[in-house]
Amino acid sequence: MHFPNPKSKSPSKYTIELQKHHRNTLPFNDRRDYDEMNKGFIAAPESRKIFSKDGQEVWDIGSYDFLLDETQFDSIHPSLQRQATLNMGYGLYEVVPDHIWQVRGFDLANISFVKGRTGWIIIDALTCEETAKASLDFINATLGPRPVSALIITHSHVDHFGGMRALVDEADVRSGKIPVIAPDGFLEHSVSENVYAGTAMRRRSNYQYGNRLPHSPVCHVDQSIGKTAPRGTVGLMAPSRLVSADIEEFSVDGVNMIFHNTPGTEAPAEFNIYLPEFKAFMAAENICATIHNIYTLRGALVRDALFWSKKINEALYRFGNDVEVMFTVHSWPRFGNKRIQEVMRAQRDTYAHLNNAVLHYANKGVTINEIHNVYHLPESLKQQWAAHSYHGSEKHNSRAVINRYLGYWDCNPATLAPLSPHESAPLYVEMMGGAANIQARAATLLQEGKYLLAVEILNKLVYAEPENQDAKDLLADAFEQLGYQHESTSLRNSYLNGAFELRYGFLGTTLTAVPTTTILAMTTGLWLDYLAICIDPEKAAQCEFAMNLITPDNSEKYAVELKNGTLTNIKGFLSPAPDATVTINRSDIDAVLLGKTSLKELFSSGKASLTGTLNPFELLQGMTTKFSQNFEIMPGTQGTVKTRP
Repeated sequence: MHFPNPKSKSPSKYTIELQKHHRNTLPFNDRRDYDEMNKGFIAAPESRKIFSKDGQEVWDIGSYDFLLDETQFDSIHPSLQRQATLNMGYGLYEVVPDHIWQVRGFDLANISFVKGRTGWIIIDALTCEETAKASLDFINATLGPRPVSALIITHSHVDHFGGMRALVDEADVRSGKIPVIAPDGFLEHSVSENVYAGTAMRRRSNYQYGNRLPHSPVCHVDQSIGKTAPRGTVGLMAPSRLVSADIEEFSVDGVNMIFHNTPGTEAPAEFNIYLPEFKAFMAAENICATIHNIYTLRGALVRDALFWSKKINEALYRFGNDVEVMFTVHSWPRFGNKRIQEVMRAQRDTYAHLNNAVLHYANKGVTINEIHNVYHLPESLKQQWAAHSYHGSEKHNSRAVINRYLGYWDCNPATLAPLSPHESAPLYVEMMGGAANIQARAATLLQEGKYLLAVEILNKLVYAEPENQDAKDLLADAFEQLGYQHESTSLRNSYLNGAFELRYGFLGTTLTAVPTTTILAMTTGLWLDYLAICIDPEKAAQCEFAMNLITPDNSEKYAVELKNGTLTNIKGFLSPAPDATVTINRSDIDAVLLGKTSLKELFSSGKASLTGTLNPFELLQGMTTKFSQNFEIMPGTQGTVKTRP
């Protein structure tokens, strides 16, 4: 479900002039990406939609068909429109004749198929079970059925593992019949990134990904690494083999593979794969048709741009002299050694330039609140499509580099512990002469195309007067033009989503809570850590206890303490003077987490034993918070969608 179609404004004359400038200065005569995107096309299904078992629409690439008629939209940055059109590739593609194929356009990500000795070796499982199943069904129907002989997950982001349960049966994985191969740390990072700050991250994703915006030239057009995220069933299971060394080489169903570990690049757990027999390099998400996020606006740990560049350089020098095809988990492959080296160097140099130039300016005194207006990519890289920031942006990535090295503070004591916006905004409004003055000046700034200046003063007014719909509409107008002007989907979607919520209110998020299989995949330590996050620190401040947790079926023991408003745990130890000791199988904890039973029921049935008192559990129950994703971001936008003219 998307928001109803908003009454968007047309691009202003300033936006139109800016788009004309981009069309005249960017290398649109370089159409090699179009040739590579189309190369190897075999077939596409008749339907452009994918549905769940109960008939719910999970995917509809046809909703973006407005991009296929070659209209130049002034409401879309021309470079972004080019990227969005390239991401319309849909169907089955041959990557290496008779050996490697990809299904593209069924999901935000790609799914790759390597012909093994006994079946399909699948690289990455897409976002959800419905799109993964549709991909497997389509290649089997087109090329002839083959069983799945192995599953490789390149990294710990959900659009690469979420469909795994549609491809392999967990019993076959546990028995060793079908290996599931992933980088070391995959499970821990898959869980922690999606759970610890998961509620806030899913709400923030509405801005970065524009999940609820309609698909149209004035709203959502692309997600840079693919069209958008599907809305299906997400699954997770533990891999059976982890790759931990920098380089590991072994055979997977008769195909020799060299795994190149790159932890801490695009994901905290990730690897590239070289297939020497085919001279094919799978670059995971480290090299795509975009410069990626050093900081993701949805929220995640800030990445290391220099380290990322060095890992691309390692791949270039290890495999670059031999490789003849480079395919990735997003976008399209590159063919020919010279072309592949060109793309690898462009991406290597873009990440390195970002790191080095930003720190150069930082060492000259430029701060985190200035760098995005100072840092620019060199012209030589701007003229290479592989160096454009469709997913990331120079604006927020440059700030991320400073944040990584120097933190969020600009060293001005005035910004060390600032007032919250809703506290400071009324004074600004008063000093600017009130709402009428601000709105009149902002209207003039909008007419002059000075959108950031308009945002600066209108944002204060909206925080001071969150029910002032005229002010919110003006701020939305400024956001909208800024969205039209940006090449990065992360910035475009954030501006346009902010504009929509200001005009119509916040309806709610389309993203589901943490999937059941993610909960089941959590180790006991991860679960206890998340439980500590859920505890209200104010309610916990006056409580304390010590508790032991023993799980015989996996031979674990934990000492758990609540003290100083903080729940802590340590594996492998027991408290010498606990208020309670619980002995319970880990499998029964899963049943409690899923709501199938309760601790009291397990105690009563004898499946769990308690020594001591129930008081710790009663305290935990009273101080644990159930998070909601439906919190307000822009002031005065909570509630049902408004239907105003």
